[in-house]
Amino acid sequence: MGFSRSTTMRAITAAMLILGGVTACDQGGAGEGSAETLSFFFWGGDKRIQLTQQVLDLYHKRHPNVTFTVSSQPNAGYFDELAKRIDGGTAPDLFQIDDNYLTEFAQRDYLLDLGPYLADDRIDLAQVSNGLVRYGRVDEKQVGIAAAENTAALVYDKSLLDRLGVAAPSSGMNYPQYLAWAATITEKSNGAVAGTMDPSADYKAFWLWLRSQNKEFYSGAALGFTEADVTAWFRLWKDARDEGVTPDAPVIHEANAGDATKQLVVTGKAATSFMWSNQLPEMQQKTKNELGIVAYPGAASAAWARASMYWSVHKGTAHQETAADVIDFLVNDPEAAAILGTERGLAPNLQNRRELEVSLNDPIMKASIAYTNEMSTRYGNAPLPPPKGHGAIRAALVKAAEGTQSGALTPEAAAKQFVTEANAALK
Repeated sequence: MGFSRSTTMRAITAAMLILGGVTACDQGGAGEGSAETLSFFFWGGDKRIQLTQQVLDLYHKRHPNVTFTVSSQPNAGYFDELAKRIDGGTAPDLFQIDDNYLTEFAQRDYLLDLGPYLADDRIDLAQVSNGLVRYGRVDEKQVGIAAAENTAALVYDKSLLDRLGVAAPSSGMNYPQYLAWAATITEKSNGAVAGTMDPSADYKAFWLWLRSQNKEFYSGAALGFTEADVTAWFRLWKDARDEGVTPDAPVIHEANAGDATKQLVVTGKAATSFMWSNQLPEMQQKTKNELGIVAYPGAASAAWARASMYWSVHKGTAHQETAADVIDFLVNDPEAAAILGTERGLAPNLQNRRELEVSLNDPIMKASIAYTNEMSTRYGNAPLPPPKGHGAIRAALVKAAEGTQSGALTPEAAAKQFVTEANAALK
């Protein structure tokens, strides 16, 4: 990948700091002129709030005349609130966003094109994978910079498998192989534990299943799949439920919202859960059983370098230069990376990620990083970020899937309902 001018300058500055030649506040960059206050908005829980404040305090220490007004809220309702603030004239200068809304907010003309800052290395992405960079572009504009990376991961209960004498699942299994493996768990536990969760409501599982068949979730601003594809997906999981490979509907429903603490591999009701790699540490904290991690069934190349979330800047900010410098700091500064850890996902800067992996004492976090690093060598090309309406389409998939899970809808009827609602959301 090589090193850009700003990467080299950061390395020189770091060496000077170590030797005691300069203090942190002697560094060049934004924030050396008149006083500036940037508003910063994100979603997250208590740990994220704490770590974000720490890293912004570090930036302020480096640039004393830059201060921040920080606000946050839970994920539920976050994007409605963000749009309300932008439309109401109180837009945050810098904020967190994800691929559910990146395209929509870009096409509403809310987001600053950060391309010029990449072009001259004011935001240095030399140590960020090309796929991860591309996944922040909408209509050829760089409207998001990856705050962290994660990838889909099958989390399994290693302790349970050891007790039952069953080998762990392996990356590279196709779906028939995976479901046959899962059936042995149900059988050997005498039905006490289902072999797998039912991920039919999970958009990422459906998306990667499609990509394993050289199809896509989206084709531009249209659906990339057919009603027949959805029917086959729902039929796959109905057959698994009928055979006892997955739990019944009430148990499945507990996990459909995606809450890591309520996943069936954590509550002991299934041997596996379809999750994101960065959720492994949180899940491990909620169970005494040892958890493991492998790829989803299907082709490994179905996965791609995905931003768990992005940093974006409001197009109307009066602090474009400083906001860009803050993003460069959040992405590239080693001390900032150490503070942020893996709470949002893995550091997008690969050098920082390697250093963090070496310094960690937590074997579960190490496993999460090692898995994502291994998968990154097998990624396929990143698709475009989802189009406007993706959030509503995700909700429509959950609704249709729960119809099949409960038996209220056949796979065919649920597929028809989902495709109809998805097309309406895209319009």
